[in-house]
Amino acid sequence: MSNELAFEDFLKVDIRAGTVVDAQPYPEARRPAIKLWVDFGGEIGVRKSSAQITDHYSPETLIGKQVMAVVNFPPRQIGKFMSEILVLGASDDQGRIVLLAPDHDVPNGSRMH
Repeated sequence: MSNELAFEDFLKVDIRAGTVVDAQPYPEARRPAIKLWVDFGGEIGVRKSSAQITDHYSPETLIGKQVMAVVNFPPRQIGKFMSEILVLGASDDQGRIVLLAPDHDVPNGSRMH
């Protein structure tokens, strides 16, 4: 398989659990999106992201939800909003994004293994 990934490369991707502490509509985005502020605990702190997740989520339903995110990508400008993390999700059978999250509460900042 030509696209195999070495385990050492996988370890470079820092995926952590965090809790959404604020979520706001992002009406200026080209595609419907929500601005998220996610708390990863003391070492990383609160980071922000824009996510196209409006099919399954509203800002109100996201507060307090744990999510998984890549925390070591460089910041990326999304319209007028600077995204600092990549919140992870998977597509449902209609292509709508469903957030990836631990099925039990874990401490903010917990690394994915």
